[in-house]
Amino acid sequence: MNPILIKLGGTLLDDAASRQRLAGEIAAVAASGVQLVVVHGGGKQMTRYLAERGIESSFVNGLRVTTPETLDAVLKVFAGSVNHELVASLNRAGALAVGLTGIDALLAEAEQLDPALGAVGRVTRSNPGLLELLAANRYLPVVACVAGDRAGNIYNVNADQMAVACAAAFRAQQLIFLTDVAGVLDGSHEVRSLLTADEARALVASGVATGGMQAKLNAALAALEAGIVEVRIAPGAADRVLMRILEGEALGTRLAPFEVPA
Repeated sequence: MNPILIKLGGTLLDDAASRQRLAGEIAAVAASGVQLVVVHGGGKQMTRYLAERGIESSFVNGLRVTTPETLDAVLKVFAGSVNHELVASLNRAGALAVGLTGIDALLAEAEQLDPALGAVGRVTRSNPGLLELLAANRYLPVVACVAGDRAGNIYNVNADQMAVACAAAFRAQQLIFLTDVAGVLDGSHEVRSLLTADEARALVASGVATGGMQAKLNAALAALEAGIVEVRIAPGAADRVLMRILEGEALGTRLAPFEVPA
């Protein structure tokens, strides 16, 4: 079967029961022989960690301003507790999960996106060798949204953008964003089952899609431009969400480069 990349939102991983349910679904898909890579966020956990230490979180266009203090927290939360709790849940479900960041083997190389954002990075190159080696030997790579460069710098990377970069390098045929929302809402607050690239751009340009959804749609558009055949934004809380998507159910929002004739 064609390779699949699954991106998990941090909110879905914050609750142990939700994390274990999704881990069971992912492990079952992996056991069926599908080559999988998982990329995860952890924004909710990060905001809580910083707040507990009296550090206020600041965002610009859905991206977290990353000061040196925040970058330290990125390593402790994204690459630390969130990643390892997910790996442990996947192993409990029967997978052979391996926790990684983009720093490992230069899996994701990045550069500073904007000095005003601090250590927020933009992935410039993704090296799929490690992912391919692990997936070919039935291991399940689990990648935290942290990247680096050849000078040893470390960057906080938007998890959706990390997912796109890894999916393109891994030559995934499907990119599935599992989120804490039902899908992409239009101006009437209805979930769109299908969005063309032009329609997605219009939702961003008109201000209907803002914040995290704006960042997600921009990432989805980049995925389509990179040649990924199917991109879906789906509700991670739905029962059997992965199997239902893989069985062809129109769950959440599917993004396509253009309208497919009926």
